[in-house]
Amino acid sequence: MRWPRARDGAAWALPVALAVDAIGTGLCLPLSLVYFLTVTGLSETDVGLLMTAAAASSLPLPLLVGRIVDRVGARSVVIAGQLLQAAGFFLYLGVAGPVSLFLAALVEAVGLRVYWSSVFALIADQADGRARDQWFARAGMIRAAGTGAGTVLAGVLLGLASQRAYHAMVLADAISFVCAAVTVGLFVRGARRYANQPDGRSPDGIRQLLRNRPYLGLIGVNVLFNICTVFLAVAMPVHVIRVLHAPGWTVGAFLTITTVVVATCTAEVTRRSRRRTSRGGAMAWGGRLWAAWCVAAALAVLLPRGPLLVGYLALVMLLWATAEMLHGPASNALSAEAAPPGARGTYLAAFQYSFATADMVTPGLFGVLYGVDRVLPWVVVGCLALTASVAIPPLERRLTKGGAAGGG
Repeated sequence: MRWPRARDGAAWALPVALAVDAIGTGLCLPLSLVYFLTVTGLSETDVGLLMTAAAASSLPLPLLVGRIVDRVGARSVVIAGQLLQAAGFFLYLGVAGPVSLFLAALVEAVGLRVYWSSVFALIADQADGRARDQWFARAGMIRAAGTGAGTVLAGVLLGLASQRAYHAMVLADAISFVCAAVTVGLFVRGARRYANQPDGRSPDGIRQLLRNRPYLGLIGVNVLFNICTVFLAVAMPVHVIRVLHAPGWTVGAFLTITTVVVATCTAEVTRRSRRRTSRGGAMAWGGRLWAAWCVAAALAVLLPRGPLLVGYLALVMLLWATAEMLHGPASNALSAEAAPPGARGTYLAAFQYSFATADMVTPGLFGVLYGVDRVLPWVVVGCLALTASVAIPPLERRLTKGGAAGGG
């Protein structure tokens, strides 16, 4: 994969770090619950509640992490996040009860939150203008491919049902995060810092952010876009199996299709879209395609069961994948461009709340709407996608002071 020019060894060191984190996340999500059930003997309810509590405890961190990034630079914070994740996985090896489980899950969740609250600032430091879109596009490709690979590997390990295999994978995960941190430390140079004002004081990035209504609007609109992203994993399995009565294996096939497409085509889609429209324009097109995906998925109830339905749904998945490829890099690049250099860490960390909010809201939204009518979730999410696509162009004009985003 050919990356845009970057400072020093960042062109290969950052992809390595991103890949390690993505594979680790892909492994962790399906494996952690089974691992903790195996080594502690606790019930599924107890383990689930402890893991949820640990993840929830890390939610207030992004703004604090953002301020630290503005003071010391993104590189050091990214390294700290990777080392914290490594420490969490090392603690996994000693889990024997509820207290040790919560502590290990908390350290890992804090590391994950610190990492994702700082890595986009580090990516933004590596390039300007159009190259920044390509950086974010390739980061998205690596994240999709790594998460998919980690999930597949976790499936293999779960098939072995061996506690020794679980321990070996946890240890390998911990060591890989240490290696990634060392790689970033040795080969990625931090960018010039802007934190100090002429009077020697550091700017209050949080207060500045709270006065920036267009940027807060961007975060809010991006929540709507990200609901569409999360909606795939939340709604599609239920819709395919319980509403359309398609074979169970098709869910995995459809998710694999989207993962492969996003992991291989995002950079090219981003390059072509940036030739034709601004970042906000690409996001708006993504919203329209998500709305079309919702309509197409809802209309699938009219088709008979069989090969025709499966082929139709496979094509419908391409609508979601194209929307994701248009939205993801453009939204990250626009958020980085709109953030003032002196408070970029705070702004980009706050932007991560649009992802966290969508993660929390979408399952409940789907459950409530599905309880009313099985097609209603698709109608509502399609309307949210269209609302976001209408709202983003004027927001982009305000964020870029009336100029097109195309100039970077």
